[in-house]
Amino acid sequence: MKNNRRSFLRNLGLAGAATAVTPSILAGNTVIKNGQQVNYLERLSYFSEEKVLKLALIGAGGMGVADMNTALEHDNIEIVAVCDLYDGRLDKASERWGDHLFKTRDYKEILKRNDIDAVIIGTPDHWHKQIGIDALKAGKHVYCEKPMVHSVDEGHELIKAWKKSGKIFMVGSQGLSSLGNEKARQLLAEGAIGEINYAEGFWARHSPLGAWQYTVPEDGNKETVDWERFISNTEKRPFDPLRFFRWRNYLDYGTGMSGDLFVHLFSSLHFITGSYGPDKISAMGGLRYWKDGREVPDVLLGIFNYPQSEQHPGFNLSLRCNFVDGTSGSTYLKIVGTKGAMEVTWDDVTLKRNNHSDSDPFLEEKAKEAVSYADRKKILPPTETVYRAEKGYKGAHYDHFANFFHAIRHGGTVVEDPVFGFRAAAPALLCNDSYFQDTYIQWDPVKMKVIA
Repeated sequence: MKNNRRSFLRNLGLAGAATAVTPSILAGNTVIKNGQQVNYLERLSYFSEEKVLKLALIGAGGMGVADMNTALEHDNIEIVAVCDLYDGRLDKASERWGDHLFKTRDYKEILKRNDIDAVIIGTPDHWHKQIGIDALKAGKHVYCEKPMVHSVDEGHELIKAWKKSGKIFMVGSQGLSSLGNEKARQLLAEGAIGEINYAEGFWARHSPLGAWQYTVPEDGNKETVDWERFISNTEKRPFDPLRFFRWRNYLDYGTGMSGDLFVHLFSSLHFITGSYGPDKISAMGGLRYWKDGREVPDVLLGIFNYPQSEQHPGFNLSLRCNFVDGTSGSTYLKIVGTKGAMEVTWDDVTLKRNNHSDSDPFLEEKAKEAVSYADRKKILPPTETVYRAEKGYKGAHYDHFANFFHAIRHGGTVVEDPVFGFRAAAPALLCNDSYFQDTYIQWDPVKMKVIA
C-alpha cells in the first residue's frame, strides 16, 4: 500500500496538475514556445491570445465584483450583462463597466441571451445550486463562488446537471490555483516532509467587514430590493435589510464560518494531497463577541479524520476560525509529516525539515566540508527553506480564471470542477451540522454521502 501511495503522490505532484493548465511552477504545466520553456509572465500572455469570451455577472456584491474585475484583467474578455436584486448595485455596475450593460433583477433573462458564453455566480450561497443548474441547462459555462452548494443534499443534483451539460463549471475557491499550493503539492509528492500524519489551518478576522458586518445602504428598502425573489427558495419572512445585506450571518442564506472560510482550506489541502476528504467530522465553537442577532458562531473549531487511502496515509486535520482575533495573522495551512512540515500560503511555502544535515536535498544552502582540526565546527545549512512566488506574479485569483477560460476555449478540464468542489464543500457544511446537532458526522468521501 505504501509503495502504491508514493507512486500515486509522485504522479500527482509531477503530472497531475498539468490538466489544470494554470500558470504553474511544476514541469507538467510548462509551455514550450519555439523549442524553449517560457517563464510565468510569458505564459500568461500565451494563454490570452484567444477569441473574445462574453460574460455576465449574477450577483454583483463584493465577491461578484471582485471576480468580474479579475476576469476582465485577462485579454479578450468582455462583460455584457449584470443581474442583482438591489438596484444600487445595478447602477454601480454601469459606473464600473459601462452603460452598454444589460441589467436585470431576473437571472433567467441573462440565461436567455445568445451573446453570453459564461456566467459568474456571486450570489448568496442559497442560490448557487439552482442558478448553476439553470445556467448549465441554458448552455452557459459557469464560474460559481464557493461553497458550491448550500447543503450536502444539493451536491449530487448539481454534479449530475454538469455531467449532462458538457459545459465547464469552475468553483471559485481561487486560492487552490496558487503557486503556493502547487509548490506544496510538488514537495509532498517528492517526499520532502515524508508521510503526512497531521494538518491544521487557521483563519482570523476582527474588523467589522471581515466579520460580515457589511454596510447597509441608506436606500436599501422594499422598493430598491427584490426581497420576495431573494427569499423565494427559502422561508418566507418580512423584509429585513440586515438579512439581505448581511446574509452570511443567517442560515437561510449563508453557510457560516466553515462555508465561507474552511472551504478554502479544504480545497487547498485536497489539491495538495489528492485527498477525497475526511470520513469523520466534529465541531465546537460559540458566539463570543458579535452578538448582533446572527445565527452562526464567531469562533469555530473543527476536527476531521482522514482515512488511509491510495492517495495518502491516515491523518488528522484541525481547523480554527476566529472573528474576534486581529492579532494572529489572516490565514495559513500547515501540513506535518514524518520528515518535516510545510506552512503554505497562496504566495509562498516554508519547508521545515527534521533532519539537520549538510546533505539534505530539500535545503537550499549546503555546508562546505571542514578540513581543519577534528573538533572544528561546521557551517550548517538552514533548518528551513522558503519558496516565494516570482516577482510579477498576478495571484491565485487571476490564475483560477486563466484555467477557467482556457478550458472553455480548448475543451479542457478545470482544477475545481463540481466533484472536487463538492468534496471540499461537504466537510465544511457538515462541520456546521456537527456544531448545531452537537454530534459527530460520518461521511463517505468516495461516494460523497452522509453515513446514517
